[in-house]
Amino acid sequence: MTRAQAILLGALAFAVAAAIVSPFLGGWKDLRDLRAYLTFLFSTEEGRFIFYELRLPRTLLALGVGAALATAGVILQAILRNPLATEYTLGVASGSAFAVVLAVVLGVDALLPAWIGQPVVGMAGAVLVISLTYRAARVRDRVPPHTLLLAGVALTYLFSAMILAVQYRATPADAARILRWLVGSLETAHGWAAPAIVGAAVALGLTALLPLGRAFNAMGGGEEAAAGVGVDVRRVVRRGYLAASLIVGVVVAFAGPIGFLGLIVPHTLRLMGLADNRYLIPSAALAGGGFLALCDGFANLLPGQQLPVGIVTQLVGGPFFLALLLREKRRMY
Repeated sequence: MTRAQAILLGALAFAVAAAIVSPFLGGWKDLRDLRAYLTFLFSTEEGRFIFYELRLPRTLLALGVGAALATAGVILQAILRNPLATEYTLGVASGSAFAVVLAVVLGVDALLPAWIGQPVVGMAGAVLVISLTYRAARVRDRVPPHTLLLAGVALTYLFSAMILAVQYRATPADAARILRWLVGSLETAHGWAAPAIVGAAVALGLTALLPLGRAFNAMGGGEEAAAGVGVDVRRVVRRGYLAASLIVGVVVAFAGPIGFLGLIVPHTLRLMGLADNRYLIPSAALAGGGFLALCDGFANLLPGQQLPVGIVTQLVGGPFFLALLLREKRRMY
């Protein structure tokens, strides 16, 4: 078994373990409380409602959201050949977030059920940013990676400012709702609609992106080198950028712009020695989903009001990644 295959299996085991453990985190302080809590969950009508209608859908939503964001990070870094590229530096998340925030303030989201209106609005914002970024970066029939990145950064700042402007002019109730959503939360997971839609979007996105792993490997040496071995660079870039952006749009519509995952999860896997995009893409999806599910579960263990998962991912992931970097630095130098 190669290192890449071993890491992929490890990511799968991690995601499965996180999916099993996360729904049961919270509601108990020691093992005696845990036994009583499990009895409550599966022996009472209220407990079964909490588990099957709240905890389990929330865990599945976390798996889908984490998988989408981590996968998008891998794809955009491969397209731009820039390790710092994420869905946030390219403006996709900001554009999608602005569309949802505007819909909240105008009351458009109330015209449709949340499980229909939110993904439609989020994807509309993502498509708008995709079009603007692609047109701004296009030079004749090419889209140079550095111009695509710069266009995305410019649009990120623009849409971030527009979000602040809308929030500033909103009513206190809408402003509080927008603020809570902007930090990243999984509170929409009441029932099975949100996990089902996000899961379907992630499945379709991975179906489109997984076959591109070999092409992304070739593009690591530059567009000319990739074209020399038969890669249709324009088609790969367009397909990868579109698929990654659309799954981000769906995810942001439901969970808000959760940071960290698209940058740290791919880099953690690379520090473990996984560079082959054929294995990095599915490994990032599994590890990102598992990581977000665990973060959401651990948020239930914190005393007081539960923190939004977007805060927890950065509180937990930042020190972990810093420790990993320091270990790698000692090993290399």
